[in-house]
Formats: sequence, structure tokens, C-alpha cells
Amino acid sequence: MTKALIKYCAIALVGLGLGAMDRTASAADRSDTYRQLNLFSDVFARIRSNYVEEVEDKEMIEAAINGMLTSLDPHSSYLNAEHFEDMQVQTKGEFGGLGIEVTMESGLVKVISPIDDTPAARAGVEAGDYITALDGEPVRGLTLSEAVDLMRGAPGTTLTVTIARRGEVAPFDIDIIRDVIKIKSVRHQVEGNTGYIRITSFNEQTGAGVKTAVAALKEEIGDELNGVVLDLRSNPGGLLDQAIAVSDAFLDRGEILQTRGRDPQDVQRYHAKRGDLINGLPIIVLINGGSASASEIVAGALQDYNRALIVGTPSFGKGSVQTIIPLGRGRGAMRLTTARYYTPSGRSIQAEGIEPDLLVEPAKVEKYESSRSRRTEASLRGHLDNTNEDDKGLSDDDSEAKGELPIDLEAEAEAARKEKIKREKAKKKAKNDKSAKDADSDADSDAEDDDDEEIKSSTDRAMEDYQLAYALDLIKGLSIMQKQAAER
Repeated sequence: MTKALIKYCAIALVGLGLGAMDRTASAADRSDTYRQLNLFSDVFARIRSNYVEEVEDKEMIEAAINGMLTSLDPHSSYLNAEHFEDMQVQTKGEFGGLGIEVTMESGLVKVISPIDDTPAARAGVEAGDYITALDGEPVRGLTLSEAVDLMRGAPGTTLTVTIARRGEVAPFDIDIIRDVIKIKSVRHQVEGNTGYIRITSFNEQTGAGVKTAVAALKEEIGDELNGVVLDLRSNPGGLLDQAIAVSDAFLDRGEILQTRGRDPQDVQRYHAKRGDLINGLPIIVLINGGSASASEIVAGALQDYNRALIVGTPSFGKGSVQTIIPLGRGRGAMRLTTARYYTPSGRSIQAEGIEPDLLVEPAKVEKYESSRSRRTEASLRGHLDNTNEDDKGLSDDDSEAKGELPIDLEAEAEAARKEKIKREKAKKKAKNDKSAKDADSDADSDAEDDDDEEIKSSTDRAMEDYQLAYALDLIKGLSIMQKQAAER
């Protein structure tokens, strides 16, 4: 009786789906589908009656549904009611966990990228790492959802993550303290006369965050703004509409992307509205192997229109679109791959990625310290004097008057410059913070220490990140060329 009931329920459940099948499907095809459903109900009944331990029917059915979806591709899956709620929270920009975007590859959990300023990023997890075990338990054999469940937990608890990394002889353990992950998806800062915008993910605030960042950079730099570096490195993607919004912010017209489903008629096109936030100023987009999905949509659109130079290393190569389909109250949802996306030129980046215009591997710049003084024409005995009107009558000893500092004063000048920046920051902070007068001396000391960290010059920051240094130099050159072309 029970087995007959299971068969009836399985056939009735999928019968709804069969009703939506292509009406031209042959009777033989439908008959074969029913036979497969009979097989499913037989296996289900045997597990229920013969498995060594009692198993909840709900768990088996959810596992069967998830197995059906995950067998399609790495990005389709089933979300039970709890996971569906978590996903909705995550797209709003706040969720609990380690702070990594992951996928499943060869039975292991692969890190697409750690999210900036999260426990995983601070612990040293890198894009491309493979997670082989969690708290000593192997992940092989788990579904992606099950592995993610193990990574989540109460804030403050520790998870031991076993990492296999290319170039390392053996896997190694990293202890990560779980935390509530609050993602500020857009950050910005001034680099000389260049605006730097970092996008860590594409959630519901990203499009608006980019507009706010550009407005702040314009206010701070003013008319001297010479371009923008848009950093999409290790950005795992996110919401499609936010990728479109970010692309639209820097395009004046044209198609941003198109999606194509299984049906040749199922084509959607998304176009830019008039208005470029930075009015045609140069843009450099930084990408790497952790730049996926929505990041690749932005990079591909700006590259196809020659609106930006793409710098870095090839991106991840996720060129598919997943649709979240709710399955009714309390029944969760399914994440199903429903389309591929194509850049404005009609290219798909699926499993290939975005190739940068300029391949620049990550590196650090080290300043070359020479023990010898720099030898120039001016140091030669009997050299001819410069006849420029502005410099007439000045000797080599008047180097300070010409804006050049003797070598032994360079360190003092740099220290003075930093001290000046520090004073200006302190003055600005005191003006904007009305409660600064009530802070005690210890708080003041802490604030000064924080300022010291922030006073790193653009050059100092760039020397820690060669790709960024390269991009900043490119912006300067492109800006000069753009101004020269406008003057002709």
C-alpha cells in the first residue's frame, strides 16, 4: 500500500510537469518518463524499508531534487526554505559565515574568491584554493549546499579549513573565526588625481554605491579628475541588474548585454541609457581569475565599446545566468541555469573568461636604493648653463629655488608632507565631528594612530600592488593623450 502511494504521488507530482512539456512529444517519450518515475519510486520505497538507519522522507526527497539539479551544471541547485531565506539576506548585503564565494569542482569546494574585509580574506584564503576538509571532515562526497552549511555557524566560533593550493607541497590548515558578514560592496579613494573604485560584489546596493563613489571623487578632486580605476579583482559576481547598472554608469548608449535561453526566440537585450558619469574620462578595469559572472559582464561591455582598458589576468569564465524560481511557501526555491549571456559584440565568455587588453601578473614594486648619487649633465665640470629665461642667473646651488630638493633633504620633505596631510585630516575630522571635544585623551591617541595608518601615500599603496600601480600610470598617460587630442 505504501509503495503504491509513493508511486502515485511521484507520478502525480511530475505529471504536472509533463503537462507543461512540448505538446508534440510522442506517446513513447511520455511512457518512458513514467517508467523512470516508477524506478524512482521503487528506489525510494526500498531505502525507506531497508536502509540501515531510519531516514526522513523530506531529507531523501530534497536530496533527490538537489541531485537532479546539480547534475545539470555546477551552478544549478535546490534551496530548501532555510537556504532560500539565507540567499535573500545575502543579496541584501549581510549574512553569516566566513566570507567566501565558492563552487564545486572535481568533488572539492573551490574558492572563487574571498570577499574583502571578511574572516576568510583576513585569514589568507585565496582565489583558486581548494577546500578539502572542514574541521577535519573531508568535503568530497558532499554537495555544495552541504559544504556551505558546514562553513556557516554562530559568530565567534572557529572553523578549521583544510586548503590545497597550487605551488604548495601539501594541504594545510587555516583556523577561521566565523563572523556576521556585512558587505559594503563599493569603496573608493583618491589616488593623486585619479579615482579608485573597488567593487567587492554585486548586491542590491552596488549600482547606487558606484554613483555615490563617483560623486564623492568629483567633489574631492574637482576638475583635476583624470580618470577612474575600477577594481573588479576577486569579485565573484552577484545580481544581474546591478551589473547592468554599473555598466550603464560609464556607457552613454548601446547594448550592454543580451541573454539567450534554450528557445531561439528567448532573447533579452539590455541597453544603456544616455549619460556617462565621468563624461568620457579614461577608465582602467582590473580583473583576475576571481572576477566572475557580473564582474565579467561589466568588463566585457566596457571592453567591447573601447570604453575601458582591461588590465590584469584572465577572468573566471562564468557566462551563464541563473534564475531563482520559488517553489511555494515553505518549499524553498530552485536555482536553475536558464540562459547564457553575450557581450555587446556577441561573444560568449563561458569557460573562457575575459582576456585582458594588457596582461599584467600580480607583483610588488620594490624601490631601488642606489648608494651612488645620480650622475647628470649638471654634475659635469664645465657644463653649459641653461639659457631658459625663468632659470637665468641661477646656479646649481640654487636647486631649491627651482623646485628640486637635494638628495639628503628628500626624506625630510617626505616627512613634512605626511605631517601636513596628518594635520589637515585632523582639522577636517575635528570640524565634522562635533563630539570630538568630549572625547578623552586616550580616544584622541587612538584616533591619531588610526590616522597614521590612513596617511599612506598613493605611491606607497601602489608599491604594494603592481597591477594597481600599472593602472594608475596608464590613467595618467591616457589623460595626457586625451587632453592633447582635444587641443588639436
